[in-house]
Amino acid sequence: MPRKDRVTYTFHPDVGNFHYGPKHPMKPQRIAAAHSLIVNYELDKHMVVVQPPKAQMSDLRRFHSKEYIDFLKRVSPQTADQFEHKFPSFNIGEDCPIFDGIYDFCSIYTGGSIAGAMRLNYNVCDIAINWSGGLHHAKKAEASGFCYVNDIVIGILELLKHYARVLYIDIDIHHGDGVQEAFYFTDRVMTVSFHKYGNLFFPGTGDMFDVGKGKGRLFSVNVPLREGMDDEGYQSLFKPIIREIIDTFDPKAIVLQCGADSLGCDRLGCFNLSFDAHGECVRFVKSLGIPMLVLGGGGYTLRNVARCWTYETAILVEKDDEISNEIPDNTDISEYLEFFAPEFTLKPELPRRLDNCNTKEYMNALKQEVMDNLRMIRSAPSVQMQPIVDDYFSRDILDTEELHPDAREDDYRTDEAFTFKGRKYNEDSMDLS
Repeated sequence: MPRKDRVTYTFHPDVGNFHYGPKHPMKPQRIAAAHSLIVNYELDKHMVVVQPPKAQMSDLRRFHSKEYIDFLKRVSPQTADQFEHKFPSFNIGEDCPIFDGIYDFCSIYTGGSIAGAMRLNYNVCDIAINWSGGLHHAKKAEASGFCYVNDIVIGILELLKHYARVLYIDIDIHHGDGVQEAFYFTDRVMTVSFHKYGNLFFPGTGDMFDVGKGKGRLFSVNVPLREGMDDEGYQSLFKPIIREIIDTFDPKAIVLQCGADSLGCDRLGCFNLSFDAHGECVRFVKSLGIPMLVLGGGGYTLRNVARCWTYETAILVEKDDEISNEIPDNTDISEYLEFFAPEFTLKPELPRRLDNCNTKEYMNALKQEVMDNLRMIRSAPSVQMQPIVDDYFSRDILDTEELHPDAREDDYRTDEAFTFKGRKYNEDSMDLS
């Protein structure tokens, strides 16, 4: 199995304390529930656990517009009336509401993705995990699909400072439109998205003929699927397409977005994927042996999101064959144990909710179209060497997490140590103590 110090796991203890609203399907609490389950299975003992610094405004503005980030910084439910005239231009509304701490929430989850990317850049780890990240719909100057800041784009920009080519893989049920749009005209990032398409399904983008433009032509890969997709059909597309991309594009780093709404029985999903099939995508990408940033994303049935990302954490540390399917009745998870009733298992069977509308004829045609496009890429793009720009964070945080001299302490880090479910994590070593 990989050495413990080669897998970094970022988690901020405040990330689960934010609320979009009582009726909103996005529940940041799912991150805390997943972390609690990960700790309960003692998977954290097989990784370096990091409390990442919050991203600064300058970090967020590497992709997003100054006006938009200034708006997120200043707006709150208490000041909403002062900024209501800007809501339409920034796409603020029912899907993307204003809630308490909205800027801090964005800073926390984006900080995790940047910290993970930095550790990959400096070969501190081979795999970096940030389940709070993966918010793939946010655009340069607007919120979209429950996403306000696109941590994925910012993380990829960090990786591009050291890696010539980055592959972005998205297994969320929704098209990764914000990431595709950001890199639509470049050949240094290939975006591939496996998603539900058609019948006005959000966001309505991601047709198989949408392949990028200019230098980026053929570097946007879309695999539009119909409702009811099952395990066998998904894997028959996922593995050969990813393998062809690896052979053609030769990525030097991979970002894998593991949206759990592609699981069967998701509140907003319409696929029939099992935990095993979803996890098999993670296992396959890991087997490629390429530096890898693993992110969360969608997922709106809280108990299944926590189960999915815990199981996939076990895969990433190669403990999936050793952990019990029965969730241990441990005091570390008592707050969330009721979520997993009545089965109290890690991978319960998910009932088939919808008929599979993906015919063999459709999947064969889809696969052929994607493969033909990939084979038109004659060789992996080369990159002229350029000076590496400064890192978002001080290089010292990779070892000691010392405060950057230009950052205010209350913006950059929290306490010297944090405790979650009885486990103490010390920032001096960024490891379990």
